[in-house]
Amino acid sequence: MSTTHVVSSRQTVDDRSGRIRRYTLSERVHHWVGSLFYIYCLITGLAFWSPYMYWMAALVGGGPTARFWHPWFGLAFTVSMVWMYAMWRRDMQITEADRRWSKAMEYYIKNEDEKLPPVGRFNYGQKLFFWLMFYGIILLLISGLGLWFVEGIPWSLRWLRYIAVTVHVIAALATIGGFIIHVYMGTAMVRGGFTSIIRGEVSTIWAKTHHRLWYEQVTGDRTREK
Repeated sequence: MSTTHVVSSRQTVDDRSGRIRRYTLSERVHHWVGSLFYIYCLITGLAFWSPYMYWMAALVGGGPTARFWHPWFGLAFTVSMVWMYAMWRRDMQITEADRRWSKAMEYYIKNEDEKLPPVGRFNYGQKLFFWLMFYGIILLLISGLGLWFVEGIPWSLRWLRYIAVTVHVIAALATIGGFIIHVYMGTAMVRGGFTSIIRGEVSTIWAKTHHRLWYEQVTGDRTREK
């Protein structure tokens, strides 16, 4: 009998190496392509937002170049986000297990994962970040189109311009805050998280520790530690 099992969640468990495939190649490609689009929009957007940050435009070719490409990269990130929504919308639904986990989030912050209730493939914080980015990009898209084609808004409706600017800035700052937390948690806080989105796999011990319910789903192991 083969020691590799393909399960319904499309993840693969390799008993020989003790590794579990956490992300498919498609998921990883879309994650990193979307990340690059977002980082470009972040750099150029901050350059436009404050004169103290305008120097950042030089990193991407200067002000005129940044002004031209910013909306196009924004559209590209929107498409990427829609694609990720299609891939992960079921995994990102808030469950009762997530609500129990959220009440014990202090242990996650303290890096005391052994005290956390078991969760599925993504924890409550990861799901919040996903929905923040999803709804954030909707607001950024709508307000961004208003700013992109601002000449098409008559002066009698100039209040739409003011709303577009306000919404765009608030949505951008909210997603930037979530992005910073996401990067920190995935690199410095939870070891193994960053490499999993690069290599696509994690150890069975990591999966059992951080995402116990997902581990049980992909392995069929329903045992509980006493």
